[in-house]
Amino acid sequence: MDEALNAPFYDLIILGASGYTGKYVIKEALKFINTSKPSLSPLKTFALAGRNPTKLSQSLSWASQPNPPPPIPILTADTSDPDSLRRLCRHTRLILNCVGPFRLHGQPVVAACAESGCDYLDISGEPEFMERMEAMYHDQAVEKGSLVISACGFDSVPAELGLMFNSRQWMPPAAPNVVEAYLSLESERQIVGNFATYESAILGVANVDQLVQLRRSRPKRPRPVIPGGPPPKGPLIEHQKEVGIWAVKLPSADSAVVRRTLATLAESPYGLPGVNESADQIAKREAFWSTVKPAHFGVKIASKTLLGILRFITVGMFIGLLGTTSFGRWLLLKLPSVFSLGWFKKKGPTEDEVRSASFKMWFVGRGFSDSTSVSQGRGKPDMEIVTRVMGPEIGYVTTPIILVRCALILLSQRDNLPKGGVFTPGIVFGPTELQERLQDNGISFDVISKRALSA
Repeated sequence: MDEALNAPFYDLIILGASGYTGKYVIKEALKFINTSKPSLSPLKTFALAGRNPTKLSQSLSWASQPNPPPPIPILTADTSDPDSLRRLCRHTRLILNCVGPFRLHGQPVVAACAESGCDYLDISGEPEFMERMEAMYHDQAVEKGSLVISACGFDSVPAELGLMFNSRQWMPPAAPNVVEAYLSLESERQIVGNFATYESAILGVANVDQLVQLRRSRPKRPRPVIPGGPPPKGPLIEHQKEVGIWAVKLPSADSAVVRRTLATLAESPYGLPGVNESADQIAKREAFWSTVKPAHFGVKIASKTLLGILRFITVGMFIGLLGTTSFGRWLLLKLPSVFSLGWFKKKGPTEDEVRSASFKMWFVGRGFSDSTSVSQGRGKPDMEIVTRVMGPEIGYVTTPIILVRCALILLSQRDNLPKGGVFTPGIVFGPTELQERLQDNGISFDVISKRALSA
């Protein structure tokens, strides 16, 4: 199979394509190879890479159904073999990394891309991995011209674009103070998540001290200027009557990714310049960012019933308590269905379970109708705007849709994007037409309500 490495240069290579998420990414990418108008797609060639060529062939066959598999090259590479990763980078413009948990397998891939100048996208939702890659490889990626962007899936593009969409509804002099996202996972059948996501959450609890130490070791970044003071913490369990849900705080990657985007925006208020932007593109980018207003941001997991919230809390307690010891982690990973109350299984969801699942993410923004009269630390919000992002199943449908659309934009608009560096998806793809492309593929962005708040 390695003879394929002598083939012509590939537009992208999907690494980890034999995994459960990886085969759905193949399925999504094939839509742009098999299009009736190939001249309109920037994706002309791609390859699959992983440790096991047989499994990669099986994934390609599955993703191609009901058609026979097309002649997509299959390459052998292993995240434990840096030379194999460097070979991949020499033969492509872009790596799509689907090999998780990223804490265990991601760093060698980022290192190879940053060293070679190859661009990199992944679907990580692991804050420590993402922030450590920024600390270790940002300068080299800038120098070599490698654009490294994590969280290009459900983590954390809906949160990033959803916050921007809400903040752009605040017409001057109005401005938000806080935007809280409420995530509701829905299904006609049982909701079953990706085992790698469950494993990543457990490893995150086990290594939370390392994330704290990493953040303390990093230089302080500027904070965005937000009208009004920090919002009150509020109750542990919240009843959001506006949208008819109960909610509890979710320790997700979304909040950390959004904070990094807002910090970059505080440093560069008009966004990041492209490597070879036209004057029109510069004007477009600056106009976009001038409409985005920073706000305090948090994420909560939501349910239509209080019982559903108590179930979330129970699973969180299992992971939080048992994830701190090696024996506890062994139990959690050995019996995922037991300790997640059926939400995670090693074999993953069935295709029927994937098809029946969906998500809704409400963004409840509260702020000021006249932000010019509000000083920092004073004033009570007098205005509320509620928006919503809604789409199909998060791990195997929404995530591949987002990842592949990010890749297509990168391939077709590379001159408009930063030369290189380790960035969040929001700061890179915010000014592009990513939101419009997602809307064309079943992920909607809607304004639900605007109202004045009583004093």
